[in-house]
Amino acid sequence: MAGVTDRLGVKAGLVVQELGWDGDVDEDLRAEIEDTIDADMIEDAVEAVDMVLLWWRDDDGDLIDGMVDSLTDLSDQGVIWLMTPKVGRPGYVDAADVAEAAITAGLTLTSTAAVSADWAASKLVRPKSARR
Repeated sequence: MAGVTDRLGVKAGLVVQELGWDGDVDEDLRAEIEDTIDADMIEDAVEAVDMVLLWWRDDDGDLIDGMVDSLTDLSDQGVIWLMTPKVGRPGYVDAADVAEAAITAGLTLTSTAAVSADWAASKLVRPKSARR
């Protein structure tokens, strides 16, 4: 899994908020992120965060609401990595649904990455016009 944190843009000192954690998440990926930032990921932010790691499955509810909730503590330049199960895995979320939800939530889907055997990541950012 070498290089996954590089692909996600994770660097030492970033404040990463984790939402949607459950027993099915990739614990190795979580550990790699925490090792890279040299801190624990947080659930409840007290200040703006640099990145949100949002674990999402098809039965987790309204994806648009999940994306909008992810913006609450995100800094203007921050990114959301939406983690969804890969095709054929329980809880798989169709890529078209992700793209549509991103637009409705006011976000731009910029890239995707395979991050583990069971999870794929989609990078979401505010549109450039909305960033300061």
